Amino acid sequence: MIESEPLPAPRFDRVVERNGYLWWYFDALSDDGRLGFTVIAFVGSVFSPYYAAARRAGRGDPDHHCAINVALYGEGPHRWALTERGRDALHRSADRFQVGPSSLTWNGRWLEIRIHEITVPIPRPLRGTIRIHPPALGTQSYRLDPQGKHHWWPVAPDCRVEVAMDQPGLSWKGRGYFDSNRGSEPLEAGFSDWDWSRAPLPGGGCAVLYDKRLRDGSSRAMALRFDRHGEASELPLPEPTRLATTTIWRIPRETRSEAGPPARVLHTLEDTPFYARSLVEASISGARVQAFHESLLLDRFNSRWVQTLLPFRMPRTTRAFPEG
Repeated sequence: MIESEPLPAPRFDRVVERNGYLWWYFDALSDDGRLGFTVIAFVGSVFSPYYAAARRAGRGDPDHHCAINVALYGEGPHRWALTERGRDALHRSADRFQVGPSSLTWNGRWLEIRIHEITVPIPRPLRGTIRIHPPALGTQSYRLDPQGKHHWWPVAPDCRVEVAMDQPGLSWKGRGYFDSNRGSEPLEAGFSDWDWSRAPLPGGGCAVLYDKRLRDGSSRAMALRFDRHGEASELPLPEPTRLATTTIWRIPRETRSEAGPPARVLHTLEDTPFYARSLVEASISGARVQAFHESLLLDRFNSRWVQTLLPFRMPRTTRAFPEG
């Protein structure tokens, strides 16, 4: 369901309701297909064991559970950082979002992500700059559930990116994707699991597929094509296709693909107890494409044994700035 509310600029100062969340998500692949990244900036970090515990105790303040997650993929160094910080480390306005020493800044023409983090589980510096160049900002957001408690805003579904990392040293350009999600309740309150993917299309634009299993037991699916300016049109919903289960944590994965060669996993980028991120090859909108894909099991995330494991990959600090 499309909402008509216009959403100018990234709106980093949007109010987040108690127990709710707001995130801005970016991913990209280099033009040669060898390197990639994802960045997620959270208010009310949806996968935080600390925020989940605070909600259970009646202290669900989203501003006190913020983070900027950075992951680098491909040939050479694979890096991951996700350090949660409290409200003293958070500063945000309409065009700027800062958590500790890392920040996102919108100047009216591009978005600059400045990264200054420490990786886990092996502590190493992760520093550099990513620029997101959207040809336009989308103005439509979509309800993900019938009650309108969860919303998805495709901000710039097809954009150019420039990556200049100092640690590790690498630089590249490529095609990227930028969206934002928000909710007035925890993600696991609305959904049991979902599969999502986005694929750049030949000639510009991208396709986005959402398959959601809601907490009431119903399922909802959407398939949209976005042009380079973020204008959306519906795609015929391709048939569901089961992908290989992840090796370590046995996460089931599913996508949709048109008739032709079967969809397949090219690379598993993240294999965690409740979440898998992958590069998938599928047939969408008449083309063979490579897609960023995610499978999310929220019942698993909500289990205490999984939340006991999560601090290993998601440390929390009361310091606004890391050492070094």
